[in-house]
Amino acid sequence: MPDLKNYVVLVTGANRGQGKGIAEHLATLGAMVIVGARNYVQASEVAVSIGEKRAHPVQLDVTNTVQWQEAVKQIIDKFGHIDVLVNNAGILIRGPLDNMEIEDYREMINVNQLGVFRGMQAVIPYMEKQKKGSIINNVSVSSFAPITHSSAYAATKAAVVAMSKAAAVELGNKGIRVNIIHPGGIETDMATEGGGVPAFYSTTPLGRIGQPVEIAKAVAFFASDESSYCTGAELVVDGGATLGAADI
Repeated sequence: MPDLKNYVVLVTGANRGQGKGIAEHLATLGAMVIVGARNYVQASEVAVSIGEKRAHPVQLDVTNTVQWQEAVKQIIDKFGHIDVLVNNAGILIRGPLDNMEIEDYREMINVNQLGVFRGMQAVIPYMEKQKKGSIINNVSVSSFAPITHSSAYAATKAAVVAMSKAAAVELGNKGIRVNIIHPGGIETDMATEGGGVPAFYSTTPLGRIGQPVEIAKAVAFFASDESSYCTGAELVVDGGATLGAADI
């Protein structure tokens, strides 16, 4: 089991869904988890539920460069270091390609793509001083196996893959690792859209939808020294969904 004792880990979009699951799991491994979210009230609630000895909330709208700088400075001032950044925050706006509003596309670029870019820029100077750090970008299988009506979303996710690999090449000699996780369907409000688990998941090789903690376990691997020789790596966590339907 990964040991994250004394690690300080910032998770974005940690007020719900996969982000909340990641924050909760990493705390059980000994990490001090910084619960970052645009909704500070919800971030505080998650931090309280985890416990003040293991979690601390920060106001963080990933589209706001100033909030990134202030959040990271607050972490450094309070804890003295930042060991891991988990870029998890994201939005999904689906629609046919020919009817997709440019403003919706721009919003996804700003959150899904530039939010990750801003985050990496914010933590790199501190990780470089430490000569060690792990950046984990929670992307999506949509970056290489998009579903229908998701052309703009898939494009933002594919951009993060290229950005992550380029960053891994650039930052490796500074002691900073950059890795990628590709969740498939995970049982969150984003995936189910409030309508329950789609029947499709019963046809996947593992026959079910994934759970947030299963993404959190992948994050823990990349956060810890168990992945000390991994950078620019991609880990698919999708129950085999992108392989094709099982014969049932």
